[in-house]
Amino acid sequence: MTVNSKYPNLLKPLDLGFTTIRNRVLMGSMHTGLEEEKNGFDKLAAFYEERAKGGVGIIVTGGISPNLRGRLAPHGSQMSHFWHVNKHKKITEAVHKYDSKICLQLLHAGRYGYHPFSVAPSKIKAPISPFSPSAMSDRSIRGTINDYAKSSKLAKKAGYDGVEIMGSEGYLINQFICSRTNKREDQWGGSFENRMRFPVEIVKAVREAAGEDFIIIYRLSMLDLVEDGSTYEEVVALGKEIEKAGATLINTGIGWHEARVPTIATSVPRGAFTWVTGKLKKELTIPLITTNRINDPEFAEEVLARGDGDMVSMARPFLADPYFVTKTEEGKEESINTCIACNQACLDHVFQGKRASCLVNPQACYETELKFYPTQAKKKIAVVGAGPAGMAFSSYAAEKGHEVHLFDKNQEIGGQFNYAKQIPGKEEFYHTIRYFADRLNKAGVHIHLGEVKTVDDLASGYDEVILATGIQPRDITIPGHDHEKVYGYLDVLRDHKPVGERVAVIGAGGIGFDVSEYLTESESLTLQPEKWMAEWGIDPSYENPGAIKRPEHQPASRQVYLLQRKQTKVGAGLGKTTGWIHRSTLKNKRVEMLAGCTYKEVNDQGLIIEIDGQEKLLEVDHVIVCAGQEPLRDMYQELADKGVSVHIIGGADVASELDAKRAIRQGAELASEI
Repeated sequence: MTVNSKYPNLLKPLDLGFTTIRNRVLMGSMHTGLEEEKNGFDKLAAFYEERAKGGVGIIVTGGISPNLRGRLAPHGSQMSHFWHVNKHKKITEAVHKYDSKICLQLLHAGRYGYHPFSVAPSKIKAPISPFSPSAMSDRSIRGTINDYAKSSKLAKKAGYDGVEIMGSEGYLINQFICSRTNKREDQWGGSFENRMRFPVEIVKAVREAAGEDFIIIYRLSMLDLVEDGSTYEEVVALGKEIEKAGATLINTGIGWHEARVPTIATSVPRGAFTWVTGKLKKELTIPLITTNRINDPEFAEEVLARGDGDMVSMARPFLADPYFVTKTEEGKEESINTCIACNQACLDHVFQGKRASCLVNPQACYETELKFYPTQAKKKIAVVGAGPAGMAFSSYAAEKGHEVHLFDKNQEIGGQFNYAKQIPGKEEFYHTIRYFADRLNKAGVHIHLGEVKTVDDLASGYDEVILATGIQPRDITIPGHDHEKVYGYLDVLRDHKPVGERVAVIGAGGIGFDVSEYLTESESLTLQPEKWMAEWGIDPSYENPGAIKRPEHQPASRQVYLLQRKQTKVGAGLGKTTGWIHRSTLKNKRVEMLAGCTYKEVNDQGLIIEIDGQEKLLEVDHVIVCAGQEPLRDMYQELADKGVSVHIIGGADVASELDAKRAIRQGAELASEI
């Protein structure tokens, strides 16, 4: 196979002396939840094997604790005993069928442990855990160092090519390094020389236990993004000591989990933090891996070409497309299912104790369960609606061998994604539409745009009819609901009607937040990294500890009121890992978020609401209704009455919050059955 010459840096092998990595792509660590499931390691083996088959150079597993107290959760995984080895062999043997390496990530949660047995350098509770840790004794510290060494030895016995020592993101090792969490006065605290002793001793112990022919990746927190974080000089000093201690590679860690700076959400500019790896690269001699929001081969090549790293780490992009590297090698970049960094099926699931997957790829972590076999009975299928559900079903069904006709009344595919992609910070959504357009074409789907199908059209000539007709916005019924001031969100996002300077948004779900961001952002900061860093208080000069400074908020382009009926906190139902970002963004734009509202009337003066028994007039130019949706499935009963085999998927089935994750999975699951 001829390797794509467009990517001389990305696809170049990396010689480590005792072994060679086939390219400069590392699949970053992701906890999937399979680590703790019954028979989960069989599923994990299939998950990692698919990525190795897809050409990734080196894989890092989800975090596995070196001991009991280091577990992330009470029943979390650890590598401490000989009986742990065999189940891990399933993973390494699956990966080693292909020319890929795999390293076990050793992660001690420290005060981030979600259980009452957590330990830390000092007894300081983390803001993201309800449990206070116990302060570690000298004996406990030395025992933990030995546990890392023992786990590494067991990992080697299990067939791993190496380990990644998790020294960033605010976990135990990071807690020792920073004065923020290390208040000790013994040899493990106080001066920076003392505070960095713990990670250095771990690397030395692991190297001695595992031998020279073993990859040691150290995940170094290069930007803590919290108060009292490390200074740049401390990061350099630690990097040099880790190199001396025997590390093979240094990976980049960005931000503690408690940091109030987004680091991987879709609104974060691509490669927003690679500059810090490039800065440190000048100080060290071993290869450095750069990371965060790298999801495109051309961009990854650019990052390496400008010297921001020797390798790139991509985690979620391999959930979205296990064949990212192979497609890049073969010049099929347009076929890559691009990660849109939404976090909805990956991180949000993990933080809710559910199995991870991927919004745009429902097969991720379901490789042994969601399967698609060539059909033995070809059917002619009509799919009405080319939104996420319709596109997903059509792709999978046509790839199985069915004749699929996809209809949409609009002149473009994508459905609600065509509105989402306009929201500042959601530009990545363009790529899902691009991906499906390519996939539908290659699968031979017959696409009929600008066509409205009737029941009679569908009642004959098709073996199956799939209604993916989506939703219709719910109207409000208060006095004045038909006033010229009142718009629906489609009037704004689809029809681009002019909107005044003062606006009330009714409904504070995901759409209400999106519309509010659309109205208050005059330009997308996601496409302007320098302005984005200033907005979130990131200090690229690294003159301050943790690389943070006072934020410089861009002025809002409108005065917006975001209203909801519920008494709960506005935005409480948003994504587990991204909701706080949306709330902070609107707060920074001085959006007034009001809960417990009763809507009384729209008139020439504006919107009258009632809060806590008091009426209040919001003098606004427009009222934009984002008060939910209703399923659009008028044809279903008529088709069923005519004896048609008809199915409903996506928003036409359940209209809550335009759930693309559920819509795409539902389309895939139905296609697997037909």
